Amino acid sequence: MGQVEATTERIVTGKPEDVFDALADYRETRSRLLPQQFSEYEVREGGDGEGTVVHWKLQATSKRVRDCLLEVSEPSDGRLVEKDRNSSMVTTWTVTPSGEGKSRVVVTSTWTGASGIGGFFERTFAPKGLARIYDELLAKLAAEAAQTAQ
Repeated sequence: MGQVEATTERIVTGKPEDVFDALADYRETRSRLLPQQFSEYEVREGGDGEGTVVHWKLQATSKRVRDCLLEVSEPSDGRLVEKDRNSSMVTTWTVTPSGEGKSRVVVTSTWTGASGIGGFFERTFAPKGLARIYDELLAKLAAEAAQTAQ
């Protein structure tokens, strides 16, 4: 078993605090940003950043569905961490300034992968698939942030 990591990033129009607030808004904004691979979205506690507990199912492939129950924390300014109670997956969102009126958003998910041949395929293909899913989410975030910034 080894650590598996998937990272995606994008420059988004909007002040870092506004972009971060959009990501941390699990009640309204986040549900609009999720691509079709996410289903059964439900805020169970909180709804705004630290202390939120949110549920969703993530269909990474046609056969692989991950049931996620995430605890949200904000360990530092511009960082949002989602820890899955049902697995070893941890997703960290980092929002930093990137020039005048722009933000750099980086999302990194890590988890303990399977061992053996299954683990080899997971380490090889899962990061690319998850990166595509998060790239779509970041595209939706960029569109929403650009609209809000106007």
